[in-house]
Amino acid sequence: MTEEFKHYTVMKNEAVDGLNPRDGLVYLDGTLGGGGHSELLAQKILPDGKIISFDIDDDAINFAKKRLAPYKNVTIVKRGYQDFEEVLSELEIEKITGGMLLDLGASYYQLTSKARGFSFLSDAKLDMRFDKSADFSAYDLINSYSEEELADVFYYYGEERYSRRLSRNIAQARKLKNIETTFELCEIIKKSLPYKNSRTNPATRIFQAIRIEVNGELKNVENTLKKVVPFLEKGARIVVITFHSLEDRIVKKIFKELSTELSLPEGGVREGVLKLVNKKPILPTDEEIRENPPSRSAKLRIAQKV
Repeated sequence: MTEEFKHYTVMKNEAVDGLNPRDGLVYLDGTLGGGGHSELLAQKILPDGKIISFDIDDDAINFAKKRLAPYKNVTIVKRGYQDFEEVLSELEIEKITGGMLLDLGASYYQLTSKARGFSFLSDAKLDMRFDKSADFSAYDLINSYSEEELADVFYYYGEERYSRRLSRNIAQARKLKNIETTFELCEIIKKSLPYKNSRTNPATRIFQAIRIEVNGELKNVENTLKKVVPFLEKGARIVVITFHSLEDRIVKKIFKELSTELSLPEGGVREGVLKLVNKKPILPTDEEIRENPPSRSAKLRIAQKV
Protein backbone atom coordinates (compact mmCIF):
# COMPACT_ATOMS: atom_id res chain seq x y z
CA MET A 1 0.00 0.00 0.00
CA THR A 2 1.64 3.22 -1.13
CA GLU A 3 -0.88 5.76 0.16
CA GLU A 4 -1.20 6.58 3.84
CA PHE A 5 -4.39 5.13 5.34
CA LYS A 6 -6.33 8.06 6.76
CA HIS A 7 -9.57 7.38 8.55
CA TYR A 8 -12.00 9.41 10.65
CA THR A 9 -14.42 7.44 12.81
CA VAL A 10 -17.80 9.14 12.46
CA MET A 11 -19.98 9.52 15.59
CA LYS A 12 -17.67 7.15 17.47
CA ASN A 13 -19.00 7.72 20.98
CA GLU A 14 -22.65 7.97 19.94
CA ALA A 15 -22.49 4.70 17.96
CA VAL A 16 -20.66 2.69 20.62
CA ASP A 17 -22.79 4.05 23.47
CA GLY A 18 -25.86 3.25 21.35
CA LEU A 19 -24.90 -0.44 21.53
CA ASN A 20 -25.18 -0.21 25.34
CA PRO A 21 -21.85 -2.08 25.67
CA ARG A 22 -21.53 -4.66 28.47
CA ASP A 23 -18.85 -7.12 29.45
CA GLY A 24 -19.36 -10.74 28.47
CA LEU A 25 -21.55 -10.15 25.41
CA VAL A 26 -20.98 -10.74 21.68
CA TYR A 27 -20.97 -7.78 19.28
CA LEU A 28 -20.61 -7.48 15.50
CA ASP A 29 -18.91 -4.50 13.86
CA GLY A 30 -20.20 -4.86 10.32
CA THR A 31 -17.85 -2.27 8.83
CA LEU A 32 -14.43 -2.30 10.48
CA GLY A 33 -12.86 0.52 8.43
CA GLY A 34 -10.00 2.05 10.39
CA GLY A 35 -11.07 0.21 13.55
CA GLY A 36 -12.20 3.23 15.57
CA HIS A 37 -15.58 1.83 16.60
CA SER A 38 -14.16 -1.64 17.29
CA GLU A 39 -11.36 -0.21 19.44
CA LEU A 40 -13.65 1.87 21.65
CA LEU A 41 -16.14 -0.98 21.93
CA ALA A 42 -13.36 -3.43 22.83
CA GLN A 43 -12.27 -1.14 25.67
CA LYS A 44 -15.79 -0.99 27.06
CA ILE A 45 -16.49 -4.75 27.10
CA LEU A 46 -13.27 -6.00 28.69
CA PRO A 47 -12.35 -8.58 29.80
CA ASP A 48 -14.85 -11.15 28.50
CA GLY A 49 -16.85 -9.39 25.77
CA LYS A 50 -16.21 -10.39 22.14
CA ILE A 51 -16.28 -8.48 18.86
CA ILE A 52 -16.37 -9.93 15.35
CA SER A 53 -15.33 -7.18 12.93
CA PHE A 54 -16.09 -7.45 9.22
CA ASP A 55 -14.46 -5.79 6.20
CA ILE A 56 -13.59 -6.68 2.62
CA ASP A 57 -11.04 -3.93 2.02
CA ASP A 58 -7.49 -5.24 2.48
CA ASP A 59 -6.10 -1.76 3.16
CA ALA A 60 -8.60 -1.21 5.99
CA ILE A 61 -7.98 -4.68 7.45
CA ASN A 62 -4.19 -4.28 7.43
CA PHE A 63 -4.43 -0.89 9.15
CA ALA A 64 -7.00 -2.02 11.72
CA LYS A 65 -5.08 -5.21 12.59
CA LYS A 66 -2.18 -3.10 13.85
CA ARG A 67 -4.48 -0.73 15.71
CA LEU A 68 -6.42 -3.55 17.37
CA ALA A 69 -3.47 -5.84 18.09
CA PRO A 70 -3.62 -5.16 21.87
CA TYR A 71 -7.23 -6.33 22.04
CA LYS A 72 -7.47 -10.11 22.15
CA ASN A 73 -11.26 -9.93 22.28
CA VAL A 74 -11.53 -8.74 18.64
CA THR A 75 -11.74 -11.18 15.73
CA ILE A 76 -11.28 -9.63 12.28
CA VAL A 77 -12.73 -11.46 9.27
CA LYS A 78 -12.35 -10.60 5.60
CA ARG A 79 -16.01 -10.96 4.77
CA GLY A 80 -18.88 -8.60 4.04
CA TYR A 81 -21.30 -8.02 6.91
CA GLN A 82 -24.02 -9.64 4.80
CA ASP A 83 -22.19 -12.95 5.42
CA PHE A 84 -22.59 -12.68 9.19
CA GLU A 85 -24.71 -15.84 9.42
CA GLU A 86 -22.00 -18.02 7.87
CA VAL A 87 -19.29 -16.39 10.00
CA LEU A 88 -21.24 -16.95 13.23
CA SER A 89 -21.69 -20.60 12.26
CA GLU A 90 -17.95 -20.99 11.55
CA LEU A 91 -17.14 -19.43 14.94
CA GLU A 92 -19.80 -21.59 16.64
CA ILE A 93 -21.69 -18.57 17.93
CA GLU A 94 -25.46 -19.04 18.10
CA LYS A 95 -26.66 -15.60 19.22
CA ILE A 96 -25.62 -11.97 18.96
CA THR A 97 -26.04 -11.16 22.63
CA GLY A 98 -24.79 -7.56 22.55
CA GLY A 99 -25.61 -6.07 19.17
CA MET A 100 -24.52 -5.15 15.65
CA LEU A 101 -23.08 -1.89 14.31
CA LEU A 102 -23.23 -0.88 10.64
CA ASP A 103 -21.30 2.20 9.49
CA LEU A 104 -22.42 2.33 5.86
CA GLY A 105 -20.93 3.73 2.66
CA ALA A 106 -17.37 4.32 1.55
CA SER A 107 -14.64 5.38 3.97
CA TYR A 108 -12.66 8.63 3.78
CA TYR A 109 -9.63 6.63 2.67
CA GLN A 110 -11.53 4.91 -0.14
CA LEU A 111 -13.05 8.15 -1.38
CA THR A 112 -9.74 10.04 -1.35
CA SER A 113 -7.39 7.28 -2.50
CA LYS A 114 -6.20 8.22 -6.00
CA ALA A 115 -5.66 4.60 -6.93
CA ARG A 116 -9.13 3.32 -6.02
CA GLY A 117 -11.16 5.23 -8.62
CA PHE A 118 -13.92 6.35 -6.23
CA SER A 119 -13.41 10.07 -6.73
CA PHE A 120 -13.97 12.40 -9.66
CA LEU A 121 -11.34 14.78 -8.23
CA SER A 122 -8.37 12.70 -9.41
CA ASP A 123 -7.80 10.73 -12.59
CA ALA A 124 -7.67 6.97 -12.08
CA LYS A 125 -8.91 3.79 -13.67
CA LEU A 126 -12.63 3.30 -13.02
CA ASP A 127 -12.77 0.86 -10.12
CA MET A 128 -14.82 1.64 -6.95
CA ARG A 129 -14.63 -1.90 -5.54
CA PHE A 130 -14.58 -2.16 -1.76
CA ASP A 131 -13.05 -5.61 -2.24
CA LYS A 132 -10.13 -5.23 -4.66
CA SER A 133 -10.27 -8.95 -5.46
CA ALA A 134 -13.89 -8.76 -6.68
CA ASP A 135 -14.45 -9.43 -10.38
CA PHE A 136 -16.91 -6.59 -11.09
CA SER A 137 -15.78 -2.95 -11.12
CA ALA A 138 -17.04 0.47 -12.21
CA TYR A 139 -15.19 -0.06 -15.50
CA ASP A 140 -17.26 -3.19 -16.16
CA LEU A 141 -20.49 -1.42 -15.27
CA ILE A 142 -19.88 1.60 -17.49
CA ASN A 143 -18.75 -0.48 -20.47
CA SER A 144 -21.10 -3.47 -20.28
CA TYR A 145 -24.46 -2.30 -18.92
CA SER A 146 -27.10 -1.52 -21.51
CA GLU A 147 -28.23 2.07 -21.99
CA GLU A 148 -31.45 1.27 -20.09
CA GLU A 149 -29.59 -0.41 -17.21
CA LEU A 150 -27.25 2.56 -16.83
CA ALA A 151 -30.19 4.96 -16.79
CA ASP A 152 -31.85 2.95 -14.02
CA VAL A 153 -28.67 2.96 -11.90
CA PHE A 154 -28.27 6.74 -12.26
CA TYR A 155 -31.96 7.40 -11.61
CA TYR A 156 -32.60 5.08 -8.67
CA TYR A 157 -29.23 5.26 -6.90
CA GLY A 158 -28.18 8.78 -7.89
CA GLU A 159 -31.66 10.34 -8.11
CA GLU A 160 -30.53 11.92 -11.37
CA ARG A 161 -33.32 13.51 -13.43
CA TYR A 162 -31.29 13.45 -16.65
CA SER A 163 -30.27 9.82 -16.31
CA ARG A 164 -31.43 8.82 -19.80
CA ARG A 165 -29.54 11.64 -21.49
CA LEU A 166 -26.36 10.66 -19.65
CA SER A 167 -26.71 6.93 -20.36
CA ARG A 168 -27.32 7.66 -24.04
CA ASN A 169 -24.14 9.75 -24.23
CA ILE A 170 -22.12 7.06 -22.44
CA ALA A 171 -23.41 4.44 -24.86
CA GLN A 172 -22.42 6.64 -27.81
CA ALA A 173 -18.95 7.38 -26.42
CA ARG A 174 -18.04 3.75 -25.74
CA LYS A 175 -18.81 2.77 -29.33
CA LEU A 176 -15.54 4.51 -30.26
CA LYS A 177 -13.50 3.17 -27.32
CA ASN A 178 -14.09 1.86 -23.83
CA ILE A 179 -14.38 4.47 -21.08
CA GLU A 180 -11.44 3.69 -18.82
CA THR A 181 -10.82 6.52 -16.36
CA THR A 182 -12.67 8.76 -13.93
CA PHE A 183 -11.82 11.89 -15.92
CA GLU A 184 -13.08 10.36 -19.17
CA LEU A 185 -16.40 9.66 -17.47
CA CYS A 186 -16.45 13.14 -15.89
CA GLU A 187 -16.14 14.75 -19.34
CA ILE A 188 -19.24 12.90 -20.51
CA ILE A 189 -21.11 13.81 -17.32
CA LYS A 190 -20.16 17.47 -17.71
CA LYS A 191 -21.47 17.56 -21.28
CA SER A 192 -24.65 15.65 -20.43
CA LEU A 193 -25.99 17.33 -17.31
CA PRO A 194 -27.17 20.98 -17.23
CA TYR A 195 -25.82 21.93 -13.80
CA LYS A 196 -23.15 24.46 -14.70
CA ASN A 197 -23.97 26.79 -11.78
CA SER A 198 -24.71 24.10 -9.21
CA ARG A 199 -22.90 24.24 -5.85
CA THR A 200 -22.52 20.45 -6.03
CA ASN A 201 -20.50 18.81 -8.78
CA PRO A 202 -22.99 16.84 -10.96
CA ALA A 203 -20.57 13.90 -10.92
CA THR A 204 -21.19 13.46 -7.16
CA ARG A 205 -24.53 11.70 -7.59
CA ILE A 206 -23.36 9.67 -10.59
CA PHE A 207 -20.25 8.36 -8.84
CA GLN A 208 -22.36 7.56 -5.78
CA ALA A 209 -24.81 5.60 -7.94
CA ILE A 210 -22.05 3.61 -9.64
CA ARG A 211 -20.39 2.80 -6.30
CA ILE A 212 -23.67 1.59 -4.80
CA GLU A 213 -24.34 -0.70 -7.76
CA VAL A 214 -20.79 -2.07 -7.97
CA ASN A 215 -20.77 -3.03 -4.29
CA GLY A 216 -24.44 -3.96 -3.88
CA GLU A 217 -24.68 -1.56 -0.95
CA LEU A 218 -28.42 -0.99 -0.65
CA LYS A 219 -29.32 -4.62 -1.28
CA ASN A 220 -26.82 -5.73 1.36
CA VAL A 221 -28.10 -3.44 4.09
CA GLU A 222 -31.76 -4.25 3.41
CA ASN A 223 -31.19 -8.01 3.38
CA THR A 224 -28.94 -7.92 6.44
CA LEU A 225 -31.28 -5.87 8.62
CA LYS A 226 -34.11 -8.28 7.91
CA LYS A 227 -31.96 -11.39 8.33
CA VAL A 228 -30.14 -10.42 11.53
CA VAL A 229 -33.14 -9.97 13.83
CA PRO A 230 -33.65 -13.69 14.66
CA PHE A 231 -29.98 -13.87 15.69
CA LEU A 232 -30.33 -11.06 18.22
CA GLU A 233 -30.78 -11.96 21.86
CA LYS A 234 -33.50 -10.05 23.69
CA GLY A 235 -32.06 -6.65 24.61
CA ALA A 236 -29.41 -6.71 21.86
CA ARG A 237 -29.25 -3.62 19.67
CA ILE A 238 -28.74 -2.65 16.04
CA VAL A 239 -26.95 0.66 15.44
CA VAL A 240 -26.78 2.00 11.87
CA ILE A 241 -24.94 5.08 10.58
CA THR A 242 -26.05 6.23 7.12
CA PHE A 243 -24.66 8.95 4.88
CA HIS A 244 -27.33 9.59 2.27
CA SER A 245 -31.11 9.56 2.02
CA LEU A 246 -31.35 6.26 0.12
CA GLU A 247 -29.65 4.32 2.93
CA ASP A 248 -31.49 6.15 5.70
CA ARG A 249 -34.85 5.57 4.00
CA ILE A 250 -34.23 1.80 3.98
CA VAL A 251 -33.12 1.68 7.62
CA LYS A 252 -36.04 3.85 8.78
CA LYS A 253 -38.57 1.74 6.83
CA ILE A 254 -37.28 -1.63 8.10
CA PHE A 255 -36.99 -0.45 11.71
CA LYS A 256 -40.57 0.88 11.52
CA GLU A 257 -41.91 -2.35 9.98
CA LEU A 258 -40.21 -4.55 12.56
CA SER A 259 -41.28 -2.40 15.51
CA THR A 260 -44.98 -2.23 14.55
CA GLU A 261 -47.74 -4.55 15.69
CA LEU A 262 -49.13 -6.50 12.76
CA SER A 263 -52.64 -7.95 12.46
CA LEU A 264 -52.39 -11.50 11.20
CA PRO A 265 -54.74 -12.84 8.46
CA GLU A 266 -55.78 -15.77 10.64
CA GLY A 267 -56.53 -13.46 13.55
CA GLY A 268 -54.47 -12.20 16.44
CA VAL A 269 -51.60 -9.78 16.48
CA ARG A 270 -47.88 -10.15 15.92
CA GLU A 271 -45.98 -7.95 18.32
CA GLY A 272 -43.16 -5.85 16.97
CA VAL A 273 -39.80 -7.59 17.30
CA LEU A 274 -37.82 -4.35 17.63
CA LYS A 275 -38.18 -1.24 19.77
CA LEU A 276 -36.97 2.10 18.43
CA VAL A 277 -34.44 3.53 20.87
CA ASN A 278 -34.46 6.88 19.05
CA LYS A 279 -37.46 7.83 16.91
CA LYS A 280 -35.54 10.63 15.24
CA PRO A 281 -31.98 10.07 13.97
CA ILE A 282 -29.05 11.22 16.07
CA LEU A 283 -26.92 13.76 14.20
CA PRO A 284 -23.22 14.62 14.56
CA THR A 285 -22.30 17.51 16.82
CA ASP A 286 -21.23 20.88 15.44
CA GLU A 287 -17.75 20.18 16.81
CA GLU A 288 -17.49 16.91 14.86
CA ILE A 289 -18.71 18.56 11.65
CA ARG A 290 -16.06 21.27 12.04
CA GLU A 291 -13.40 18.62 12.58
CA ASN A 292 -14.63 16.32 9.78
CA PRO A 293 -16.99 18.12 7.33
CA PRO A 294 -18.10 14.92 5.48
CA SER A 295 -19.75 13.76 8.72
CA ARG A 296 -22.43 16.45 8.30
CA SER A 297 -24.61 14.05 6.31
CA ALA A 298 -24.45 11.23 8.88
CA LYS A 299 -27.57 9.94 10.63
CA LEU A 300 -27.57 7.34 13.39
CA ARG A 301 -30.55 5.11 14.21
CA ILE A 302 -30.83 2.56 17.01
CA ALA A 303 -33.28 -0.31 17.54
CA GLN A 304 -33.42 -2.98 20.27
CA LYS A 305 -34.68 -6.57 20.15
CA VAL A 306 -37.71 -7.09 22.39
